[in-house]
Amino acid sequence: MTDASEASGERAAKRGAGRKGRAGAASASEHADAPQGSGRVVHLRIRRQDAPDRPETGRWEEFKVAYLPRMNVISALQQIQKDPRTADGQEVAPVVWEAVCLEEVCGACTMVVNGRVRQACSTLVDALAPKGEVITIEPMSKFPLVRDLIVDRGRMFEDMKRVHAWIDIDGTHEIGPGPRESPEAQQERYPLSRCMTCGCCVEACPQYGPSNDFVGAFAISLVRLYNLHPTGKLQKTARLESVMGEGGVTDCGKSQNCVEVCPKEIPLVDSIASVSRDATKHLLFGWLLK
Repeated sequence: MTDASEASGERAAKRGAGRKGRAGAASASEHADAPQGSGRVVHLRIRRQDAPDRPETGRWEEFKVAYLPRMNVISALQQIQKDPRTADGQEVAPVVWEAVCLEEVCGACTMVVNGRVRQACSTLVDALAPKGEVITIEPMSKFPLVRDLIVDRGRMFEDMKRVHAWIDIDGTHEIGPGPRESPEAQQERYPLSRCMTCGCCVEACPQYGPSNDFVGAFAISLVRLYNLHPTGKLQKTARLESVMGEGGVTDCGKSQNCVEVCPKEIPLVDSIASVSRDATKHLLFGWLLK
């Protein structure tokens, strides 16, 4: 090797060592200023209330928890549950919330996060606060509050009863295989069947609230789902008539907020349009079929 090439190799080695040294120094400085672990903190601001009949206990509390890789909102709430202390060190009761499946199937963990209704189990901290921003969590506002982040969604299930959101079968004997369906019919119905009664659509709906009887986009979409089923269409008339009166499909204000927030991407606006057409035809021509 020549003297020139040796000198060039030494300079390259020194540059590499310098870069490693600076990176190491920066890393050490970051870890020195951060808490133990990854060095990252998740800052949560949570709306709380001790009981439905104690509105005077409504308050905001802030918490800081250690960041975990691929952390979601539920993981952050679990960290608080392990050590329920506010950001200023005050020991408090653990935050109360609902969760079951943790994979966006059950719909139990619906909350308002940073002003948007979402599923807490599929809402990632990295997407909400990539630079350590404060994450605000509130309960849904369209349902009676139970405690902290838990609400009573019983009204949704009553609305499902109203629209006959099931298929009647006789389970007292063997009825054999179900009716055959074309792949096209299955593809039309499958997106509608993903509804998990999470409440996102009605939370975002300006027409839905405690002062009216509007059933909401989810219930109207279920009318379409079960009326498309070969067996379910036997109750098609009853379902259509259930949404033709007060609180039915005509109460929809067409804001389309529902389809924007639906975590399962159900074509709710299409369902509302479809059921509205069927209801209109039934109103005008249904008497001919009696």
